[in-house]
Amino acid sequence: MNPYTIFADIVAGRAPSSKVYEDDDVLAFMDIRPFTPGHLLVIPKIPARSLSELDPAVGGKLFQVGQQLAAALRTSEVGADGVNFFLADGVTAGQEVFHVHLHVIPRTPGDGFGLRGRPTTLPRADLDYLAGSIRGALDRNGNNS
Repeated sequence: MNPYTIFADIVAGRAPSSKVYEDDDVLAFMDIRPFTPGHLLVIPKIPARSLSELDPAVGGKLFQVGQQLAAALRTSEVGADGVNFFLADGVTAGQEVFHVHLHVIPRTPGDGFGLRGRPTTLPRADLDYLAGSIRGALDRNGNNS
């Protein structure tokens, strides 16, 4: 795995960023290509290309920090009425920088951002079948509790 990404340079201080939060495990900074004003990225300091490579404790920390940032976005001058979290894992999911990162996207009425997909409706038998398949994968991976 090539650990180089622009995010690795930001963590190392070799690339500029507008930092909002930093601790021993994670760093949060302004996205330079924001969907809405105040759009933030939260990244682990130790690079992980995908969720499967990410330490689960650090993954939890990404969301804990995201939750704190969401509250700050509501009370800062950003004045968010809502917040979306987005994390793309893999090329097909839209991941462009292969260093796990959580988007914290502030929302205001009429901001133009939103999901464009269409939900589907599946029969309960199909849902039950897929649930069983996923449970089986959890069991095989030793993750079912």
